[in-house]
Amino acid sequence: LEMWHLETEQGKYENLHEQLKKDEEELEMQYQERGKVRIWKEKITALQAEENWRSREKKEEEAQKECEERHIKMCEDAKRNHEKAIHFLRKSMARIHEKNVKEEVKTQEHMERRIQAVLSLKTSITSNREKLQALQARNKAMAIEAKKQEMKMREAILAEGGNVAKEILLHKRLLEHEKEKQAFREQQKSRKIEIVSQILREKASIHKQKKSQSCTKAVKDGFFNYIFKTFVLSQKSSCSPSAYSPAGERTASAGEISEKIPHDVLCESGEDEEEGDETLVEPEFPGLWSQECDLHKISEGEMDPKHLATGIAKKEVFEKKMEEFQAGIFHERIVSGREHKGCGFYSKPSCVHFKDFDVGQIYKKKVVLINASRGVNSCRLLGISEWLKDFVGVHFDPPGKMSAGMSCHMVVTFRPMINETLKGEVMFVAQTGPFSVPLKCTAKRCILALDKELIDFGSHVVGETISRTITLTNSGALGTKFK
Repeated sequence: LEMWHLETEQGKYENLHEQLKKDEEELEMQYQERGKVRIWKEKITALQAEENWRSREKKEEEAQKECEERHIKMCEDAKRNHEKAIHFLRKSMARIHEKNVKEEVKTQEHMERRIQAVLSLKTSITSNREKLQALQARNKAMAIEAKKQEMKMREAILAEGGNVAKEILLHKRLLEHEKEKQAFREQQKSRKIEIVSQILREKASIHKQKKSQSCTKAVKDGFFNYIFKTFVLSQKSSCSPSAYSPAGERTASAGEISEKIPHDVLCESGEDEEEGDETLVEPEFPGLWSQECDLHKISEGEMDPKHLATGIAKKEVFEKKMEEFQAGIFHERIVSGREHKGCGFYSKPSCVHFKDFDVGQIYKKKVVLINASRGVNSCRLLGISEWLKDFVGVHFDPPGKMSAGMSCHMVVTFRPMINETLKGEVMFVAQTGPFSVPLKCTAKRCILALDKELIDFGSHVVGETISRTITLTNSGALGTKFK
């Protein structure tokens, strides 16, 4: 039985032993596979490390090459810049040398001029001295002769038995009176010459203005007057059979009218036409210039005497208004049955005020002028007050005719040179009359004020102390000290 038990136990242990062997073999196989995997991974990591090392070496080599190339380029650029700098330096040195040479030449010329001026001064001084000496000698001779004449006069008066002092005094007064007369005559002559020259200049300027205005007016007015007269006569004689003449005869009569224009009118514009022919011999653009103006082609509506009369009347009214405006004559304007009173323009702001200015600075203000009249109006700048001309400037472009309510701008610039308050006005003239915009420039100043005019302590008991606070304010732009 024991043997049987032993055999059974051995059989159990053999099975266990076989399982152990199998397990050990499987473990060995797993260990071998793990070792192979590790070796494969180590080989891969080694290959990757070699590749990384090689790439790093390549990058380092490339960086070194780039650094070398950059260094070479920097050296080449430095050489080029150095050569350019040397070139420009040589040019600048040459220019400086030329400038120095020119300055030396100028200084030499200046010194020569100064030397010549000094020499001319010396010669003029010597000549003046000689002239003075000659004048002094002549004056002495004249004084000696005058004394001799006085002595002779005294002897003659004494011989006659008269008053010597009285006669000599009268003689001196007569001589002084003659000298004053001569000086007054010379002064009168010079004044007459100046007045005559001024009158001649004014006449010439007025003649030129009239000539320039009348040259264009004369031809047009003469032509229109002749056409008007002929057509009035033709209307008066419309009952005669000649009124039913064909259109060809009418055109011929218009041509004859143009030939009957007075020769004086054409002569007045002859000089202007000659000057125009000299400058405008050939036109720049061909076309209407090549077509000759034919008086026969005037339409019947334009040749109507009523149409011509209204055109001439409008022209005369316009000329009268322009003359009155230039002469400063203004009439009362009535628009839509209402008469305009007051200033034709008003400004925004109403007063141009430069406050708390600093000397040496420049200040500008924009002013708007609005047409406050009831109709079309225009204005132009006359000027500013004389005592403000050195400090204030006005930039104003005349806008021409402005309808009611329209506005224009002007810019006032103030350049203070003295620390003082200034007052004045900017003067304009309009069709309704003159007007002005007040201008004021106030310097910095201190304006002190107390908040209380009266300190009231009220009712109190004897021995009691009462306090009140008073604030002193400086509303000006200039600081000050107080005690």
